[in-house]
Amino acid sequence: MLNYIWLALIVLAVVLGGLEGRLDAVTDAAFDAAKTAVMTIALPLIGITALWLGIMRLAEKAGLIVALARRLRPVLRRLFPDVPQEHPAMGSILMNLAANMIGLTNAATPLGLRAMTDLEKLNPRPGTATNAMCTFLALNTSSVQLLPTTAIGIMAAAGSTNPTAIVGTALIATVGSTAAGIFAVKTLEKLRWFRLPPPDRPPRGRSREAPNEGLGPDSVEGVGNTAPAWGKLVLGVYGVFLAVAFFQLMRQTPASGETATLFLRTMNAVSVLAIPFFLSFFPLYAALHRVRVYEEFVEGAKEGFHVAVRIIPFLVAMLMAIGTFRAAGGVDMLARGLRPVLDLVQFPADLLPLCLTRPLSGSATIGLFADVVKTFGPDSLLARMAGTVLGSTETTFYVIAVYFGSVSVRKTRHAVAAGLLADLAGIIASVVVCRIVFA
Repeated sequence: MLNYIWLALIVLAVVLGGLEGRLDAVTDAAFDAAKTAVMTIALPLIGITALWLGIMRLAEKAGLIVALARRLRPVLRRLFPDVPQEHPAMGSILMNLAANMIGLTNAATPLGLRAMTDLEKLNPRPGTATNAMCTFLALNTSSVQLLPTTAIGIMAAAGSTNPTAIVGTALIATVGSTAAGIFAVKTLEKLRWFRLPPPDRPPRGRSREAPNEGLGPDSVEGVGNTAPAWGKLVLGVYGVFLAVAFFQLMRQTPASGETATLFLRTMNAVSVLAIPFFLSFFPLYAALHRVRVYEEFVEGAKEGFHVAVRIIPFLVAMLMAIGTFRAAGGVDMLARGLRPVLDLVQFPADLLPLCLTRPLSGSATIGLFADVVKTFGPDSLLARMAGTVLGSTETTFYVIAVYFGSVSVRKTRHAVAAGLLADLAGIIASVVVCRIVFA
């Protein structure tokens, strides 16, 4: 499917650019997109990915990832039946979803890349997405978020009297988009069109018949090494310190204002403390379990560097197609064509450009949202709808390009369709819920 979409975007860009007299803009957009893919996205991502995969390697070597997968297998077992219950991929997936939920974008992407790498070890068909990969992508593109921090920040900066009013609507909408994404991916994987081909090789991970193979006490460095008594005391003292820091952060007033609820204060404290926690606790835990923390971190960082480099061609290809299509006026054309239909169902036409852009470009969507807030006011119904959409959807094509590109998957099967259906559900839910709550 991605082959057809990519080709259609490029051909339509050239055709529309010619008809609208925008061929120069199309050309500039192609080169700008290639530059953005490498200089703005890929290069910073290399460092961030190296950092987080280094930290993740320490957690893996200390046995934390396996332990996490083991404790939470009832939650993920139904979503990922093809993944062995105690496979490290389960822990990586959960950490990625947790980072997404609390809005840690810089951490979520590297953790997602690690999860895809773990899932690829179980893939008997190199280059073809497995059902587990598609499900994982659907969960990411449905944008599970507890707090839409970007939208709240823009509305607060514009002078909103209650920028956190969209927290509840965004939460309801993101639950709807997630449910739709899961339903879509589980339904589509059963269709003949998306059926998996015969395997090219046996999986490199553990089989379902022997889910515990390789996960014994000595399978991972650190798993069989218990912390000494004084080490447990150190962890306890450090835990007390983190708890004190957490409650101090809760006492502070978030940027959203004095009237912040307990939920908002809690989420603000979690967001501030989460990354320092990961950066410090994992190395400390690993060291107390006799892991050579510096050496293992460097090895994980090396892996992160190679993973980040591999995604560059996929980023260039996708961003070039999207950029040229937008520059040619493709989004504007779709908006004009769909406007009469949307008027019949009372969908706000001024919201349409943002909705059409959301699966294509995150930065462009934020720019459109800021324009909506400026034009209609930060406390208007349309601005709150747009903020809810921003908090309940995701840049589907970017996520697919980055995650599948990291493991060289070219046949995405039903991942694109499921991601777009999740975005559509999030948009519809956003409009309906905001009309009920704010109208």
